[in-house]
Order: sequence, then structure tokens, then C-alpha cells
Amino acid sequence: MGSAERLATSAHTSLSQTYRNIRSASLALCEPLAIEDFVVQSMPDVSPTKWHLAHTTWFFEQFLLVPKVAGYRPFDERFTFLFNSYYESVGERHARRQRGLLTRPTVAEIYEYRNHVDQHMQRLLDARGGEADIAQIATLGFHHEQQHQELMFTDLKHVLSCNPLKPAYRARTTRNESPASLPLEYVEFPEGIHHVGTNDAAFFFDNESPRHRVYLQAFALATRLVTNGEYAQFVRGGGYRRADLWLADGWTHINSEAWNRPLYWSEGLDSEFTLAGMVDLDAATPVSHLSFYEADAFARWAGARLPTEAEWEVAARNAAVAGNFVESEQLHPQAAPATSGLAQLYGDVWEWTASAYAPYPGYQPLAGALGEYNGKFMCNQLVLRGGSCVTPASHIRSTYRNFFYPQARWQFMGVRLARNI
Repeated sequence: MGSAERLATSAHTSLSQTYRNIRSASLALCEPLAIEDFVVQSMPDVSPTKWHLAHTTWFFEQFLLVPKVAGYRPFDERFTFLFNSYYESVGERHARRQRGLLTRPTVAEIYEYRNHVDQHMQRLLDARGGEADIAQIATLGFHHEQQHQELMFTDLKHVLSCNPLKPAYRARTTRNESPASLPLEYVEFPEGIHHVGTNDAAFFFDNESPRHRVYLQAFALATRLVTNGEYAQFVRGGGYRRADLWLADGWTHINSEAWNRPLYWSEGLDSEFTLAGMVDLDAATPVSHLSFYEADAFARWAGARLPTEAEWEVAARNAAVAGNFVESEQLHPQAAPATSGLAQLYGDVWEWTASAYAPYPGYQPLAGALGEYNGKFMCNQLVLRGGSCVTPASHIRSTYRNFFYPQARWQFMGVRLARNI
């Protein structure tokens, strides 16, 4: 992301300016789109771009303007029903699978809605941004919108892939040198007690806390991600036909869905659909858009395993081995730039872990409706770490816990291997 699209973290940057930066970034992502692109919903997990723009606006209106500004009148009372995502305590909402049916309100009306809320939010933050509760909710709203900026890319890619013309979101830009010649190696970590999670003063989602101790057996983590070339060997070697490599649920799922290669790969395994349209499959690029089932099966085929989220976080925090990790290639032109010595672990694909998404010891959700943000999803999902090429750079951190159901693969998801030692 460009600097104008990053969440400002400097103490010298006002909440009001940060708000403008975040909101402008969402609109900038829409600049390459035709009006028809804003409305399509290609599957239930995908939301139309127009809906993302409206929902992030609703978040600020619902949780800041309505309760904090005396006499504020919502732009349109009906939008609470249309653009509520999953907040049961807020009220009824339009069914997720039917968001693509909302041809009205129009895209133009959604832009008017954003402008209306932006004006009121600017006044609120300029006048009362120093109040702790307003600053806290506003900052959560910033990160919430960054999550949806990532989803806008992810969802739009799926939408465009369903078009027989295979249109590009935008042209590919110059790519980094590929690490094709670098071997897959492992960095070893001794057994011991480590701290995981955070209680930092800087922003974190409630599911990242509290900071707590974990005991880890000695383990080794791969120095780079699994590549397209390596995964193609798994496919060509019959990996999708060997029941012994798959968890029972995974074997059932790939057969019922007739999966035999990663999402977006061509049948001939020689090209893939990207945000730049169809391109030749680059053997050295990190493989992406894998389900947990596929990542787990590949790891077993490779004589390895997936890391736990605690192992991944300990490795990410260990500056002593920073130089041993390979900075893998950016998948797309909007990839997040390096932000630290260990940024090689961030910003290519979300990395599946073997850890169930569950609360940390002593976890407490936020009070009120915002308590629905993370905690109620802690069931039947797996944790991913690291951020992807469409994650805003300032949104990535070592404690971030993303989570998805094991069959999901439309997100930018890949594999970093681990081993016992």
C-alpha cells in the first residue's frame, strides 16, 4: 500500500487525519472498477464491493455517531437493516447470501452515504477525539475498515474469476526478483516457555490478548513459503487421489467438491487467475488460495506439518534469526512493503496453522455489541498468521490472529512448513 493508505500510528497524527487516510484508501481501491463491478456477489462468502463501502460506513455511524452525537439522525434508517453484518444485539439484518440482490441503494447513493458520515465523523473527531471511549471505538473502526479493504480485493478477485473473459482488476507492475534458486531450509527453536499474545498500549483486537505463557517443544520452521512449483509436484504426483494424506473431513470435502488443484489454477496447471488477469504459473511464487485441508495434506506429503500459532508467533518475534528467513515474492502489485527485519514472515499469504481458533486464558470480549466482533466465532475455525499481499501494511503484526473455516480458500492462504526436532 502507498503511504496515504497506511494507518497512521504517530502520536502527532490526529484521529481525524487517520480517519481521512483510511476512508480515502477504500475509495482509491475502487478507482479501477466499472460501475457494474460494484454489485456482483459470486458466492455466499463474497460480498459486493458496494456492500463493503456501505458496511464500513454503517460501523462508524452505528457505534459512534448515533450514541455519541446528540441529535444525530442516520442518513437512512433502512441502512441499519441492509448493512449490519452479524451484530445480533443491533437488530435484524439482510441475509448475507443475498447481498448481491441489492441493486438499490445505488453506488452513487452509497458514496453520498459515505460523504454524509465522513462529514459528521470529522466534526466528532476534531472536537472530541481526545475522549478515551471515542478514540478507542474510532481506532477499532479504522482497523475494521482495513479488514474490509483486504476483503474488497479478495472478493473482487473471485467475482472477476467467474467471468469467462477473465478480466484484470489492474495491470501487473514490476515484480521483485524471484527466490527460485533458494532451497527450502529450516530454522530450529529450542524447547522452552514463551510469551504469546499482547497487552501492549498499541492497538490490538481483543482476541490477541491477554499475553500469557506457553510451553513449546523444540521445533523447526521453514525459511520460506511453499511455492507453486512445489505444490504442482504434489498435484502431479497424485496428491489429490491419495486418501492417506488427507484428514477425513478434508477427503470428504475435496471429493464432494471435485477439487484437484488450487483455486484459480488452470486445468493444465500452467496458468492461474490473478488480480492482473490470467498469467503463466510462476513456479517460485508462494502457492495461494489453499484450504486448510490442502495445506495439511501437502505438509504430510512433504514429511512435515503445519506450525502451531504459538510456534509461528515465537519465530516472528525472534529477531536473532531474522536474517535466516527469506523474503518471498510479492504476489500482486498492491502487496504490503516490508516493515521490519522479520517482515519476510508477513505480507505474501496468510499462513495456515494447526491451531484451533479459541480464546486465550483469561480472554474477555469487549463490552456491548462490539463484544460480537471476535469471541462468538471461536468454534470450528482455524488460525492463520502473517498477513497477505492485500493486507494493508500497518494492519500486520506478529500477534494478529486471522481465522477461517478449514474449507475456505478464496482468501490469500498458503503454507509454511514446520517440523519436530
